[in-house]
Amino acid sequence: MFKLKENGTKVSTEIIAGLTTFFAMAYIIVVNPSILSQAGMEWGAVFLATIIASIIGTLVMGLVANVPYAQAPGMGLNAFFVYTVCFALQFTWQQALSMVFICGVINIIITVTKIRKYIIKAIPRSLQNAIGGGIGIFIAYIGLLNVGIINFEAGVPALATLNQPVLWLFLIGLVLTVVLSLLRIKGAILISIIVTALIGIPMGLTATSDTISFTDACAALPTTFGVIFTSKGLGSLFSDAGKIPLVLITIFAFSMSDTFDTIGTFIGTGRRTGIFSEEDEKAMENSAGFKSKMDKALFADATATSIGAVFGTSNTTTYVESAAGIAVGGRTGLTSVVVSICFAISAFLATFVSAIPSAATAPALVIVGVMMMSSFKEIDWTELSEAIPAFFAGIFMALCYSISYGIAAGFIFYVITKLCKRQAKDIHPILWVATILFILNFVLLALL
Repeated sequence: MFKLKENGTKVSTEIIAGLTTFFAMAYIIVVNPSILSQAGMEWGAVFLATIIASIIGTLVMGLVANVPYAQAPGMGLNAFFVYTVCFALQFTWQQALSMVFICGVINIIITVTKIRKYIIKAIPRSLQNAIGGGIGIFIAYIGLLNVGIINFEAGVPALATLNQPVLWLFLIGLVLTVVLSLLRIKGAILISIIVTALIGIPMGLTATSDTISFTDACAALPTTFGVIFTSKGLGSLFSDAGKIPLVLITIFAFSMSDTFDTIGTFIGTGRRTGIFSEEDEKAMENSAGFKSKMDKALFADATATSIGAVFGTSNTTTYVESAAGIAVGGRTGLTSVVVSICFAISAFLATFVSAIPSAATAPALVIVGVMMMSSFKEIDWTELSEAIPAFFAGIFMALCYSISYGIAAGFIFYVITKLCKRQAKDIHPILWVATILFILNFVLLALL
């Protein structure tokens, strides 16, 4: 079913890849409800909605598209949901969920019309390599920030004082991950996560946390499930004519970020590993329906956002942490199925899943980031017109903590360099449109 031999993989490799991806992103199970509950949503309802959305989205990705990507409510997008949409713009969480649902519908439409795939095809090779390397920096940066080894106490980034147990455990895990990877030990990243977590037990870092029971979560779910279809959701979203422009701007911001986060993840991890082959895309480019892996994967991602909104969570997106599983050999949808099973189990064992400390998973993200930065070698850094857009695309992802903002910076400076060299005709029309939309997005966000 998953064509393992054809994809150069086997069951054991896919299982290890699925477990690695899950542990790298399992933090979202408790972090997402902790963030969204600040907007007044029931913690238990969001907890269960997070798991359900992750299971459905990841299963569709695995069973329909047959690619090793996992989906869950996106970090950054959930913060935008609470702190910008609910707190700053004064929308209710029910209205914010409704906007997420509409964003998902928009993404489905632009996927069905293949606009998202055409955007990917319009991105120049140098920028694709920059995005791949940039995601490497970004995912490594996530790992470093998750354990606090880089802090901003003085207003500028600085190395934390290495006097905390969590940093000691992280360094132990990092050395272990590096050594096992250099020795090419099978399942090196997963082994390092497990061993580091075990070492964390006597250090008091691998400890279970208080979470809600599955029964209590089920009892709370009706407070968010389907609320977008009530008078408090879509029914009230457009009731105030004066706020309609603001509603549309917010939906636009959600959609831009969601769309380009996914595009960046697919380009950064899929092309180089052969998960999305150019031959496959060219062969299917003119065929009707969804026949290529890219078509199906984009559709899976688009539908997941609306499904998540129905259950009661912010934008569900393709996780960049999927790169951890891909790095250990995950190549098919079986990896995603394993992740989905792990999410299902976590609904009953959240207390134990949450015991895995960030110090155990952060080293995995760092080493995966190192591996992905190899894409930078394909860029001609001696040619300034190629180096400038590549630099901004690659570096801004980490500095802005956003894949989409990195892509935006790359697009904008690509257009600038082409205009300066009087090569405007080389800019793909879709790239023109995407760049203008990014600029419009920044302007509108500045006015909010």
